[in-house]
Amino acid sequence: MICRATSSLPGRSASQTRVNALMTRQSIDLRQELLAKGMDARVKPAHDGVNMVRRRDFIFALGAAAAWPLAARAQQPAMPVIGFMNAGSPEARAGVLAAFRQGLRETGYIEDQNVKIEYRWGENRYDRLPGMAAELVRRQVAVIAATSTPAALAAKAATTTIPIVFETGGDPITLGLVASLSRPGGNVTGVTQLNVEVAPKRLELLHELVPTASVIALLINPTNPALAEPVSRASQAAAHALGLDLHVLNASTERDFDGVFASVIQLRAGGLVIGSDAFFTSRREQLAALAVRHAVPTVYENRGFVAAGGLASYSGSIADAYRLAGVYAARILKGDKPGELPVQQSTKVEMFLNLKTATALGITVPLPLLGRADEVIE
Repeated sequence: MICRATSSLPGRSASQTRVNALMTRQSIDLRQELLAKGMDARVKPAHDGVNMVRRRDFIFALGAAAAWPLAARAQQPAMPVIGFMNAGSPEARAGVLAAFRQGLRETGYIEDQNVKIEYRWGENRYDRLPGMAAELVRRQVAVIAATSTPAALAAKAATTTIPIVFETGGDPITLGLVASLSRPGGNVTGVTQLNVEVAPKRLELLHELVPTASVIALLINPTNPALAEPVSRASQAAAHALGLDLHVLNASTERDFDGVFASVIQLRAGGLVIGSDAFFTSRREQLAALAVRHAVPTVYENRGFVAAGGLASYSGSIADAYRLAGVYAARILKGDKPGELPVQQSTKVEMFLNLKTATALGITVPLPLLGRADEVIE
């Protein structure tokens, strides 16, 4: 009895079946090509020396034809991978993440077309960042985009070889990220945005909105001292110049918020400034709602707070800083050395006002202030 081989035989894999089908098609094509050239494609008896050579050539050609697609695929260059780290959450950073991708596009890279991005989000738990940085190092990504100051410090501590592009609102030299802004050296470069520098401006903006207030509170996150401490010092200096009494309050978890506003009321503070921090940004809706509920005029870091119902914000453009970080990450993928790329500073500043909230708080916004605003939400 004759048994026919089929693709359903035990042990035969789907990949084996596909390879056999490919070899069958290619053997038919090769046979037709030989016939077209007037050559005998039949396999003749082994005692015919000429046909033994012909059969050997046929089998070699068939094997080469079958192996060629697999070899071609193996020779295709692997898509580079960017490791993207951030101390916050993807929901809170969706807008600036789009700006980072825009920077990549401007320099010739599109996610999932010619570059892969692996994301690591701290979800406002800064203690998780060192482990995430170590994971990206083990993954041997082509470059680490460490956005936010805690992520930048974790990446810097994790590797001296993989290129790092940071985004921070602090001073990169003071933070120990680079030795020089013009020639960073080593494997680290990046972008700064005016954050610490504009901290006094937030206090000045609040003073313009509530000129009769003499006591002001400042909220910082003590678990992020790299930003909290310079913001506190700059704000204290500005308060002294304006003749204001500034009280620094701390919060690092949601449970702290009720106590913060209770302290503001107890201090009889006429307003509150919320310092820059990824944790605060991730809780912008909650903080804006608490400020309105307790009738506390409050100035925040960025537009997201104002869109959520906050009174006003003033900061360097975070979106522009992320876009520039995307440009630098792409340039490194193209061969630029991070140590030779000067640290860039995003000098764009933005101010946003919410007139609906101002009315609810009984605040009349001065016309010159309205004229200076980048956007007024009504």
